[in-house]
Amino acid sequence: MVVERRVSEVMTTPVRSVSTTTPLQEAVQLMSEHHISGLPVVDESGALVGELTEQDLMVRESGFDAGPYVMLLDAVIYLRNPLNWDKEVHQVLGSTVGELMSKHPHHCSPDTQLPAAARQLHDRSTQRLFVLDAANKPVGVLTRGDVVRALAAA
Repeated sequence: MVVERRVSEVMTTPVRSVSTTTPLQEAVQLMSEHHISGLPVVDESGALVGELTEQDLMVRESGFDAGPYVMLLDAVIYLRNPLNWDKEVHQVLGSTVGELMSKHPHHCSPDTQLPAAARQLHDRSTQRLFVLDAANKPVGVLTRGDVVRALAAA
């Protein structure tokens, strides 16, 4: 029965990961070759520090949008707070994974019950949870597809 299953029983392994210094093109190639929509980003010790997703890449490719503005005489007045532009500018101009990644990846432990993990995927509107060991290192990935396959096999 699905309710009695743990994340460790249905997660995808092995985990392919990148570091913050990985060139963006290398990460994109890895995602493309392995049909992965998101990669965990790890530090030197292998601990999870971020996530690179297709959405992050879409922001980069779509370019920077300064938002609405008005012209007054010869001045441009932006109607969006320019202090919030920093992240978008880095995403558009970034050349390494660390400059583009999201810094708050969703995760769970291998012992998490599958219904709780499915609820977390749904409530956080995310495609994946990185499954972390006690040292905060990725040991697997639980995707929405993994949950659906577990339901189908029940």
